[in-house]
Amino acid sequence: MSQPTLVIGNVNWFRYASPQAFYPLAGAMIPWFAWVAAACALAGLYVGFFVAPTDFQQGESYRIIFIHVAAAWMSMFIYLVMAFWSGVGLVFNTRLSHMMASALAPTGALFTFIALWTGSLWGRPTWGTWWAWDARLTSELILLFLYFGYLALAAAIEEPRRADRACAVLALVGAVNVPIIYFSVKWWNTLHQGASVSLTSAPTMAATMFTGMILMAIAAWTYSIAAALHRVRSIILERERGADWVTQLDRGGRL
Repeated sequence: MSQPTLVIGNVNWFRYASPQAFYPLAGAMIPWFAWVAAACALAGLYVGFFVAPTDFQQGESYRIIFIHVAAAWMSMFIYLVMAFWSGVGLVFNTRLSHMMASALAPTGALFTFIALWTGSLWGRPTWGTWWAWDARLTSELILLFLYFGYLALAAAIEEPRRADRACAVLALVGAVNVPIIYFSVKWWNTLHQGASVSLTSAPTMAATMFTGMILMAIAAWTYSIAAALHRVRSIILERERGADWVTQLDRGGRL
């Protein structure tokens, strides 16, 4: 049976479905994404905290959005990507797909925690309370529990392939919560404000605010890629430690 091919620019990308082939590619990409993340984070924080004007309603406290919004976006986006890789792994039985899903989960949990934490800091001066059982906040908290559940399930099952399948099912089922988070402000009467940035309409904020928010979003996105690639390399080495190519890397000091 011939190997499937997806040739783009004279490169067969299906080749990189192999952990052995993907390992050096991931290592080569990590510095690029890490440097972009650092540069965009510095630029975004500078614009957000020193260039963007003071909000006429919320004063200086609104500046938490430059961290909060990027973290909230990534918390949802990473879970969807994690569910995508889980689905690919179930359908095509590819080990690397499950490894990618596992590598994304800790970063997704981190951004979800940051989104909830910064939301509480923002909610205190805005709503007068650290926490409210609001539809958006509650569904975001459920997302954090889903990430924790995924990580706990992966750790509880010793056999990697069984753990991959169980975690994939959890990721796919849990993905239903993401549209609930996103549309909660439209479906229910919530304290949380609606989206300031939409794909179908112009942003309802000053240009400098929008620039700072986008820079922070790019920083969070590229950081997530760098962190996931770094983590998946560790997972590959752990799971492939008995393979000849890993032994050769170890002997050559290139791990």
